[in-house]
Amino acid sequence: MPADEMPPGSPGIAARRFFVFGCGYSATAFLRTRPPGEIAGATTRSREKAERLAAHGWNPVLFDGTQPAEGLAAPIRETTHLLVSIAPGEDGDPVLRHCDDLLRHGAPALRWIGYLSTVGVYGDHGGAWVNEDTIPAPVSRRSRERLDAERAWADFARARGVPLAILRLSGIYGPGRSPFDKLRAGTARRLVKPGQVFNRIHVDDIAGATAHLATREIGGVFNVTDDEPAPPQDVVAHAALLGGFEVPEEIDFASADLTPMARSFYGENKRVANYRLKQAGYRIIFPTFREGLAALKPV
Repeated sequence: MPADEMPPGSPGIAARRFFVFGCGYSATAFLRTRPPGEIAGATTRSREKAERLAAHGWNPVLFDGTQPAEGLAAPIRETTHLLVSIAPGEDGDPVLRHCDDLLRHGAPALRWIGYLSTVGVYGDHGGAWVNEDTIPAPVSRRSRERLDAERAWADFARARGVPLAILRLSGIYGPGRSPFDKLRAGTARRLVKPGQVFNRIHVDDIAGATAHLATREIGGVFNVTDDEPAPPQDVVAHAALLGGFEVPEEIDFASADLTPMARSFYGENKRVANYRLKQAGYRIIFPTFREGLAALKPV
């Protein structure tokens, strides 16, 4: 039986206790892979979300990233594996800003840290391939802040003497966040910018890769992405045909009405390689958008 499938307390397997900062879409998918006894707690911004986490038995802690949170000391004291899934801001990483002392001195059992980042830290490469050895050159402010946060967590992990896994995620899709949802709502668009490609990653692969690295306590930088960067208009067309929707007309990117943030995504064009994640032993569940969309196809 693989180590990550063995129950807590099995011979040779030290008990694991996970704490998550920022229980959003990806982190929630990860927590669903863990037995309830492995979850020390998770933070959320809202009381409504806290009630949902409590219903799962996940010990919610309210933390909005603007000030220290009450109720962190007890779960952090027993935490062995820490996953951070909160976006940084202009003032840096909110977890390190408000919880640095607690994590340095109040987490005696800590053995692994995971940080969910973005492939946006590589910037624009004109459609060329990048990997984890590519020197980051972020373009957008949010990606520059992510890179700063990666470096801050690397310094923290080094000082604590624990492995840090930085998971650089491509465009996330999954249940409730797929082209099918936009096609159903009538908001799907096939924007065409010649030569533009994006990588994607199904949320189940984010959860699976995180679990794989965490349970083996593997550190390093990993691109968590699919095998096939593809033009976005092709993905929408494939989803439409698969789901029985009318294929939206193509829209020229240059003349499209887009928000500044939406337009900024198209300012970065690259193909992201995932060899290191595979070398670490993880097998991607949905290697291309085709398999991922097939699993999400409306019934």
